[in-house]
Amino acid sequence: MAGRTSVGLDIGTSGVRAAELSFGRNGTTLERFGQVALPPGAVRDGEVIDVETVAGAIKHLWASAKFSSKKVVLGVANQKVIVRQVDLPWVPEAELRQSLAFQVQDFIPIPVEQAVLDFHTVEELVIDGTRMRRVLLVAASRDMVMNALDAARKAGLSVSQVDLTPFAVLRSLAGVDQTGLSPSWHADAEALVDIGSKVTNIIVHQNGVPRFVRVLLMGGDNVTEAVAERMGVPMEQAEGVKQQSALGATPGVPASEHPAARVVETSGHAFVEEIRGSLDYYLAQPASVPLRRVIVSGGGARLGGLVQRLALATRLPVEPASPLSNLRVGKTGLTEEQLSFVEPLVTVPVGLAMGVAS
Repeated sequence: MAGRTSVGLDIGTSGVRAAELSFGRNGTTLERFGQVALPPGAVRDGEVIDVETVAGAIKHLWASAKFSSKKVVLGVANQKVIVRQVDLPWVPEAELRQSLAFQVQDFIPIPVEQAVLDFHTVEELVIDGTRMRRVLLVAASRDMVMNALDAARKAGLSVSQVDLTPFAVLRSLAGVDQTGLSPSWHADAEALVDIGSKVTNIIVHQNGVPRFVRVLLMGGDNVTEAVAERMGVPMEQAEGVKQQSALGATPGVPASEHPAARVVETSGHAFVEEIRGSLDYYLAQPASVPLRRVIVSGGGARLGGLVQRLALATRLPVEPASPLSNLRVGKTGLTEEQLSFVEPLVTVPVGLAMGVAS
């Protein structure tokens, strides 16, 4: 593994981001990270709409960050990705992969010929005397995946792998090492919440094994848009106002007398409730495992008071993610202050790059 490198590419609603990792005897090193903003509408709710514009942004990203490779792992997560837990008759993984399309049509709402299929084994079990394999089944719209692939290819990149973004979040934050083993075993599960501008990825795992995945079409921009509409100002100005605002300590009570405070409170509270509702849904499942904490990452996690309000809503410890704590940091060209600022944003591209080592 010494000397190997990998680049993860995250095409988000507000921008494209990429991280290059190297894998060696001394562990995993972040060699480079970069991001380039996208104009509104180029990517809608995590789905590439304007292929040419996105390709141009990726080209600019590669030119500015100077990644050493054009071979990338690409992530997808939007409303055209379905993740379901299903029980299938046990067969070896290679055989299941070949026969997946014939076995799962009844579990997904789109024709299998229009979907890109994958699965992640959760556990093996015996039900009524029959050996079964419990999997997280992933079905993504083929057209949606092709648009993302086309943008990367038009930018001159080669996509070696397409990965589900929540699985990248899991790799980045679950503390799982390169052998696939967690450094410490926990009976309880952990919820990881990565908040983007328009897409929030929620994944519950137990010792690195995914138990539940949900993609919410909500994020930091929902609060920004509410401020922009209420105050009649452009999005850029509304974003600045939001960054100076915070959720109050008490639900329904604005943090200040500023006109935007009530808007931030109302929209932020609705977002917190969506996350809580998703975790409650998971906990209501018969095979659920109790949660011990929630870890939050992503640019949207910077909203003031969000961590405290999420802790209040879920009655669980909530902590900001520190994806860089598991990595060595190479000569990225970023200062300590810049690294600290971008840390919430590296979760997905770092996790995608880690996919080659799993």
